[in-house]
Amino acid sequence: QVQLVESGGGSVQAGGSLRLSCEVSGRTFRPFAAGWFRQAPGKERNIVAAIHWNYGGTQYADSVKGRFTISRDNAKSMVYLQMNSLEAEDTAVYFCGVRRNIGPLMGAYDYWGQGTQVTVSS
Repeated sequence: QVQLVESGGGSVQAGGSLRLSCEVSGRTFRPFAAGWFRQAPGKERNIVAAIHWNYGGTQYADSVKGRFTISRDNAKSMVYLQMNSLEAEDTAVYFCGVRRNIGPLMGAYDYWGQGTQVTVSS
């Protein structure tokens, strides 16, 4: 069974920074990719950043390019999202996801964490 646990959410003023962490666990599980998603109230969950687990290649949604950075530590099975220059529009629940099989980094994912709230006040 695959488990993902996010941490690091909180409240911050516009212009500030937060770093989200996600621990991925599961016997013999090695994902193809990991991603960070967010869902604001009344809106769909959308991917904001993704990373290839082995090679480290990344992709970002246009709304966060230049402000967010996704990274991973394979040895610790951790995925991170560094969020800088936060805006009120970034307020959402952020979810970590992993994709088991080969496919588009910004495509569908298989496993999810419970989410962590990020609130940015203007």
